[in-house]
Amino acid sequence: MESTRRAILRNAAAAALLGQLSAEAMQHVHQHAAEEKKAASGVYKPKALNPHEYQTVTRLADLIIPPEGSEVGGAGAGAPEFIDLMCSGSDRMAQIWLGGLAWLDDQCPKRYEATFVAAKPAQQAELLDLIAYRRNDTPETGPGIRFFEWARRMVVDAYFTSPAGVRALGYKGNVGMQVFQVPQEAITYAINRSPFKEG
Repeated sequence: MESTRRAILRNAAAAALLGQLSAEAMQHVHQHAAEEKKAASGVYKPKALNPHEYQTVTRLADLIIPPEGSEVGGAGAGAPEFIDLMCSGSDRMAQIWLGGLAWLDDQCPKRYEATFVAAKPAQQAELLDLIAYRRNDTPETGPGIRFFEWARRMVVDAYFTSPAGVRALGYKGNVGMQVFQVPQEAITYAINRSPFKEG
C-alpha cells in the first residue's frame, strides 16, 4: 500500500512538473493528505519541508488565496499539505520549492530585517507584489518571479481541487435531477455561433 501511495505521489509530481496534472490526480493527493492527517490525530506532519518551510508555504497559500468570510483560504483548503506531499514525491519539485522559499528568506532580511513569515503582512504583500509581475524582472528578482509564478499555480490548483475549492466553485455535478433543462443562455449562445443561424 505504501509503495502504491509513493508511486501516485511520484507520478503526480512528474505530471505537475510537465504541466499535465489531472484533477483526478490532484484529488488523489488531497485524499492522501487527509489520510496522513487522520493517522496523525488531525495534525499533518510535513514529509519534505522542515517546520519553518512548511509555515512559509502555509502563509503563502493564504496570501495567494485569502480566507474570505466563512470560506477558507489556500491554507485551510489543504494547499500546504498538497505541496509538501508533491515535494515528497519528487526531488525536482522539492528543489523548486526549497529554492523559492530560500529566495524569500534571503530577500526579506535584506529589505525588512525579518524572514518572510516574521515580516509584517504589509511587507509580505509588498515583496509578493514585486515578484508578481514579469515587468519587474531583474537579476535579483528573476528567481523570485519564476518561483512565485509556480507557487501561485500550485496553490490555485490545490485549492480548486480540494473539497473547499469545489464548493467555492458551486459545482453541482454527480447530483440526480428529475428534469434537465438546458439554460436558455446556452441555447442562444449555440445558435448564435451556428453556421445555420437564421438571418
